[in-house]
Amino acid sequence: MAPVETVMKFKEYILSNPDAAALAGRHLLKMNDLSKEEILAVLDFAEKMKTGAISRAEQLEVLPGCTLAEIFEKPSLRTRVSFETGIYQLGGQGLYITSGEIQIGVRESVYDISNVLTRMVDIAMARVFKHSTVADLAKYAKKPVINGLCDTEHPCQALADILTLKEERGEVKGLRFAYIGDGNNVCQSLMVICAKLGIGFVCACPKGYYPAEDYLALASRLADENGTYFELTESPAAAAAGADVVYTDTWTSMGQEEEAKQRQEAFAGYRVDDALMAKAGSRCIFMHCLPAHRGFEVTDSVMDSPQSRIFEEAENRLHAQKAVMGLLGRK
Repeated sequence: MAPVETVMKFKEYILSNPDAAALAGRHLLKMNDLSKEEILAVLDFAEKMKTGAISRAEQLEVLPGCTLAEIFEKPSLRTRVSFETGIYQLGGQGLYITSGEIQIGVRESVYDISNVLTRMVDIAMARVFKHSTVADLAKYAKKPVINGLCDTEHPCQALADILTLKEERGEVKGLRFAYIGDGNNVCQSLMVICAKLGIGFVCACPKGYYPAEDYLALASRLADENGTYFELTESPAAAAAGADVVYTDTWTSMGQEEEAKQRQEAFAGYRVDDALMAKAGSRCIFMHCLPAHRGFEVTDSVMDSPQSRIFEEAENRLHAQKAVMGLLGRK
């Protein structure tokens, strides 16, 4: 993105965008917590910060002096670096807290931890195993709580993914998004955001690894409401045909290591390679939320191809999460 000459002040931006203003003090636990208009407001704010329409100097006035509590039950490269860098660029600071330090539900109850933390900090982000953990943190919190990943969803990743797609194609409504592999937390967040934005979504999964039934129903309903489609298939080739995006994720996530061999066998026919990419549209891009297991869910030739946007996508975690923190944490 090219830098812009006109710089907008953050307060002016909020006054001009009621959908952005409406997010102050809210939680982000699931993609369906945001309306279509609010999703677009988050993406617009992210774009304006990334391009310099809201300058780096002005960004320091978004959350001046604010503190972000970062709770990690799962280790991470992109989540930690993007949140810590992001809060710093917004004028605040991050506090990294490991599961061993607070032992959620063991040393102290979620109720006690949430009440203590959110009396001291301004925002909390939790990257956890169970959705119930982040949901309970939010239930008892006095400040905004952001889901940095759980077993059910990864909303911050989905926002960064669509930001990447918007940079690539501009208008995203009417595009075809092919997801190949495990119907996991990333897939479920993408199903919802695509349906809300009018993006056709085709999920190719083997039996036994489909998204949850409630997410299948939600995505289908939202797709109908927004004039698009949601499809579930066992055929990667059918999903990729004519696609504008081919997306995959690791077959074995953290906490599933004992299932690795079984999963490799189940997903053997779901590897994204050059032959599969050739079935997609001429302008198709490849995306992966990372970390990737090269040679398993995707080949090196696809990861490193001109169609790959994996590192642009990773960078956009920073910009999308700055937008989420800035809008939810605004006072």
